[in-house]
Amino acid sequence: MTQPRPPVIMGRQATLHFSIACLLFASFSGIAAAGTKPEDVVAAHLASIGTAEARSAIKSRAVQGTLRFAVTLGGAGQTGGNWQLLSAEGKAKFVMKFGDARWWGEQVVCDGGKPFVSAATASHKRSAFGEFIANNDSIVKDGLLGGELGGAWALENLERNHVRLEYMGVKKVDGRDLEGLEYVSKNNGIMTVKLYFEPDTHHHVLTVYSVVQSPPIAHTDIANARQQERRYVLEERFGDFQTDAGITLPRQYDLRYSQQLQEGATSGYDWSMIADKVLENPIIDPGNFQAK
Repeated sequence: MTQPRPPVIMGRQATLHFSIACLLFASFSGIAAAGTKPEDVVAAHLASIGTAEARSAIKSRAVQGTLRFAVTLGGAGQTGGNWQLLSAEGKAKFVMKFGDARWWGEQVVCDGGKPFVSAATASHKRSAFGEFIANNDSIVKDGLLGGELGGAWALENLERNHVRLEYMGVKKVDGRDLEGLEYVSKNNGIMTVKLYFEPDTHHHVLTVYSVVQSPPIAHTDIANARQQERRYVLEERFGDFQTDAGITLPRQYDLRYSQQLQEGATSGYDWSMIADKVLENPIIDPGNFQAK
């Protein structure tokens, strides 16, 4: 009869060696992550869209489809509509339309210079989302808005935009591991921009824009104690990637905007968009890029 083997008990020396091995493994893993260059992440991402030849052949693009809008914080309500993203030679037009006379939708136009954000309501005022874009217009000028759906995608024009990228490593975002880059530009002001990619496919799946503003100094200590930071967050989420004529682009595009104001009031909005049509190199009337 085979006798059971006694349990193996590590001595102090063996335990010490095992602990050192674990620390070295963790250190090597950290070095590998830290050694990853931002340009390598960008190159892999751009290759996931298509070859350099296929990408450079795209001079204009028109994307259109349906959307669903919902109030997620500070109220309730939802409605449907349509959206469109046009781009050509560094110019862009982004439109979200609702069938509501009080709040018809959003329109952002850029002719290569300063972007113009239209009023969104019947009272000729911009929405909270529109104000955020107008106050942080590098989102449009740098070609960030719409991600790679736009023809002037920021990661294709890093030198033109004088951008520095910082590698953030692999982060857990909504339960999945994503590789992150921080997009640092003098045009961003106090806005922080972070881009996230799937490590296996290198698809760009998320951009997070955030602004935190300190409250102004009040006249009394009690009033100062009640003051809160103002926080603004815009998220762009991309999914359902499909390949057509050698170019891979997302067909699902979500915008999520939230803000927390000085007095603590919060509001949030969500636009869920489907790209029903993606047209490469269409002829686009230049009048589309004029502010109206």
